[in-house]
Amino acid sequence: MLYFAYGSNLSHQQMKGRCTESKYVQAHILKGYKLIFSHHNPNNKYGHANIEKKVNFEVPGAIWKITKNVNSNKYSDEKILDSYEGFPIYYQKDYINWEGKKALVYIQNVFAKRKPSSDYLHIIIKGYKDCGLDLNYLKRRISFYSITYDIKW
Repeated sequence: MLYFAYGSNLSHQQMKGRCTESKYVQAHILKGYKLIFSHHNPNNKYGHANIEKKVNFEVPGAIWKITKNVNSNKYSDEKILDSYEGFPIYYQKDYINWEGKKALVYIQNVFAKRKPSSDYLHIIIKGYKDCGLDLNYLKRRISFYSITYDIKW
């Protein structure tokens, strides 16, 4: 199955560590969404990458091929991602169209906007570099948050 990543799972090292069967396919620009950082608990100081529908916006990301959860006794990449993404409480599953095929994407439907932690943001920066994505996009999106730590672009 296909999976669209737009946050820390852009990092090839992280995806290989989490989902050993995953294979990077290519970079992809998702139209009609914008990248935000949020948390489902408004009392939390830090957030994680999220996307929200927004006309005339787009989100750089990556398409990964992952193993589908077909056997409840076997740990597929999808089941592992479900656990990391806190599905179904923290993130919910949705699907986008990529070249006529469905690709899984995790989205927070209930959230409060929160800045990312330094460690988390730096994993995303590494992922942008791994996938050849435009760091200027991430710089623009992060500029909407009050960041009090040094960012190593």
